[in-house]
This record gives sequence, structure tokens and C-alpha cells, in this order.
Amino acid sequence: MEYRYLGRSGLKVSELCLGAMTFGRESSKEESFRIMDLFVEAGGNFIDTANVYSLGTSEEIVGQWLRGKQRDDLVIATKARFPMGKGPNDEGLSRKHLMKAVDDSLRRLGSDYIDLYQVHCWDRRTPLEETLITLDTLVKSGKVRYLGASNFTGWQLQKAIDLSRQMGLEAFTSLQPLYNLLDRYSEWELMAVCRNEGLGVLPWSPLRGGWLSGKYQRSMSAPPQGSRVEEASKQGWSEAWDEYANEHTWSVIDALMSAAKDLDKHPAQVAIRWLLQRPGVTSPIIGARKPEHLQINLGASGWIIPEAVMQQLNAASDMKPPYPYAFIRAYQRD
Repeated sequence: MEYRYLGRSGLKVSELCLGAMTFGRESSKEESFRIMDLFVEAGGNFIDTANVYSLGTSEEIVGQWLRGKQRDDLVIATKARFPMGKGPNDEGLSRKHLMKAVDDSLRRLGSDYIDLYQVHCWDRRTPLEETLITLDTLVKSGKVRYLGASNFTGWQLQKAIDLSRQMGLEAFTSLQPLYNLLDRYSEWELMAVCRNEGLGVLPWSPLRGGWLSGKYQRSMSAPPQGSRVEEASKQGWSEAWDEYANEHTWSVIDALMSAAKDLDKHPAQVAIRWLLQRPGVTSPIIGARKPEHLQINLGASGWIIPEAVMQQLNAASDMKPPYPYAFIRAYQRD
């Protein structure tokens, strides 16, 4: 597996990042240990979790696995923002919540530091200055090495970058956005901000909950039983059947299946590889419920999609932008 620098930092991370959202939920501790072992055996060094994943259980499993490992050989990322309790200060990006959240994450991870600490989503209730000063304090204290954001809009990310620069604070090194063949909204602004400002990009949900895994085709009228999409439909999650069972999705899947056949690769590998070859992308975050799922996803590393096939996938997955993006695109001459 190749390694890439995270944005403009000197931190090297594997080109695939292992997402730990399934740990303690769909994956048992034993399965989670095996998944992490397989990932490291394949050359991966980058693991991403969050305090809210199974309300801390994911971090605990990662921490238990870390015992006996060479901690400095690994890059561990986690996040904070969402509710971890029922108290009025148990969520958000306030100083009070972040200071407690980072200590709780360190305890669960059994580590003295977090390599990449990410704010999980924008918080309109907390002054941005308060959040950024707190994050800067965490870096200066040694508890956190690098900072990142997730689920920001373009203007929110740019404002955070500019304010950090103006105030002389530690700035974001990376962004973790939703980005895949079915969801290319991030290209309208976020990817441009990241390229211009030198942030690494860590796409989450590269297979969109299984939609791009090869299990779905236009002849289906409902998701497979026991699938994440079925559960998403019950829970109201964003990858629900009714959100994606449309002509755009089927056209993308048709192109993906065709490319996979031509390249003699698994559809999931092609979908992840497409991301790896997109401008500005550092490490797609691959998740797995079982070790065999990870084995397939790891096959996205070590080969290249030919330019002609990339263009076919780009064309099939292109999303007509709204105003003003479409207006600007129409008059862009260079």
C-alpha cells in the first residue's frame, strides 16, 4: 500500500484509511480485531473512529487492540461533536465539551495522544473562535497532533481556515466529506477549498452504505434483507432505499458494473479506486462489517483505472449543479 502526505503536513498516511464505525455495532470485538490486523498486514497505518460510534465502544475496541502494538507506527483519528449523554453540555463544539471529549477519547483509546482530532460537524451555536482556540490549546498541550473537520460547507471551512490564519492558531490539516460516485456535491466547493488551502481529503462512505458494492442493480425493488440500506431505510439514515433508488443511481451502477467487468475487478474496488484517482483525495475511509469485506476493499490499492474508463465513470456520475455553479461553469473558459 502506498503512503501519502496528509495535506501540507509532514504526516504520512496509508492511501486507504480504515473506518471503525462498525466496531461494537455490526462487528464484534473479535471481528474488529481481525479487521484491524488484516488492515495493518496489508500496509495500512491509518484508522479513523469517533466518540459517538456506538457511544464510545468503537474507541474502546480500537484502544484494546492498540495494547501491545507499536503506537507510533499508527495514525489514529477520532472525532467529537455529537451527543454523548443527556446533559446540556454533552454535545457541540464548546470549550467545555471538547475538553471533556478529548480526555474521554484518550482514556477509551488508552493513548497519550490523538494523531488527528476532527470536529465531526459544524456547530452554529458555538462561536467559531471558541472552537478554534480550544483546538489550538489541545495541540499545544500535546494531547492532539493534527486537526481536521468533517461535514462542513464550503464557506464554513474557508471561514475556519481564514480565522485560524488571522489569529495565529493551529489550522485544519484535513477534511472528511461525503464523497463517492453517487455523491459528488463536494466537488462544487469543498474540493476546491481543500486544493487551494492544502487540506487532505478523507472521503467517507466511498461505497455509500453498499450501493456501490456490486449488490444492487436496477431490476431490484427493495434492498437485500439484513443490508445496511435496509437498516438505513428503517432508521431514516441518509443512504436509505428511497433516497437512492432512482435513474441517476442505476446509471452510475450500470457504468460501474461495466467498468468492473472490463477491468476484471470487483465493483467495490473500482468505486474506491475511482476516488483514489480523483484530484485532491488523500485516503478514502473504507469500512467493513466482516474481515472478508475488508479483503475485497483492500483490492482497490496497487493498480490504476485507465483514463478512458475514468472518463466513462466521470460522465455517468456527473451531477448537474444548481445555481450559481451551473452558471459559472457555462462561462468558464479555461
